[in-house]
Amino acid sequence: MYNYIRKVAIVGAAGHVGKFLAKELLKGGKHEVTAITRGEAAVPEGVKIAKVSYDDAASLAEALEGHDALVITLSVRAPQDTQAKLIEAAAAANVPFVLPNEWGLDHDHGTLGADSLMGPGALAARKKVEELGKSSWIAMTTGFWLTHSLASPDAYGFDLKNKAVTFFDKGTARINCITWERTGKAVAGLLSLPIKAETSGSPALSDFKNKPVYVSSWLLSQRDIFERALQVSGTKESDWTITYEPAAERYEEAKKRLFSGDRSAFSKLLYSRAFYDNGDGDFETRHGLDNEKLGLAKETQQALDEQIKIAFQLAETGYDY
Repeated sequence: MYNYIRKVAIVGAAGHVGKFLAKELLKGGKHEVTAITRGEAAVPEGVKIAKVSYDDAASLAEALEGHDALVITLSVRAPQDTQAKLIEAAAAANVPFVLPNEWGLDHDHGTLGADSLMGPGALAARKKVEELGKSSWIAMTTGFWLTHSLASPDAYGFDLKNKAVTFFDKGTARINCITWERTGKAVAGLLSLPIKAETSGSPALSDFKNKPVYVSSWLLSQRDIFERALQVSGTKESDWTITYEPAAERYEEAKKRLFSGDRSAFSKLLYSRAFYDNGDGDFETRHGLDNEKLGLAKETQQALDEQIKIAFQLAETGYDY
């Protein structure tokens, strides 16, 4: 019986984060990677493709047969029952480990999961994995993807193209964030661990069975980011339009819009809630990070500046996730 994950299936391997997961898994030379897709997909070189129908349980189970792990990355616009179908197929195919579609906030913490509307679905997916009894879930708690978040005006409050920022409260609440690249490295590091510890006290994949993994690039406030944005863009604070809005008011306004049928308000709701000035978005202080266990080196200020520079470039193109 081997003690390592070898075959990994990824849903969304051609997506924003999925392609980084696939690249990093292949880079280590320890894994075979299969993209589970409904049609043609521009996946990284070396990734196998398994075409399926999410409405055909047999085709899903057949595609997952023989895999050691299933990694799920889905758009928030994906049908709500998609993840449940994938989890059921993983159980039918006896896939030992499932990384559900979480990739964000600490859904176990207080009312954050419920208030962000992401928690109920995440917790239901975990429960389903446990009830089916064939797999273990591992939840990747990463914080928000920084470059995407900065390039999207309704997220971190930055309109980089027009040099405007809305600070939530005083703009000093720090929340965890991550890059797409580091997310890929984290998953590759996790799935490269021995399933059972090979030496006393060394990390193992089994340590994380039915538990979250906490990884992050930086713990940053809007003010922290603004300081670096000024440096990266060569601008002064006086060059920017600066406004302030209470995070709670911003959240409630977005919630009202969303529940009235305006789905475009979801991003505003999600980020506003994470930036409450009560530590909810800071899982690093609550739990510590698993970065070192997964072989992740400390991120640098230079790397942060590079991500902000990329965000400026994306914003200029009218970026839309």
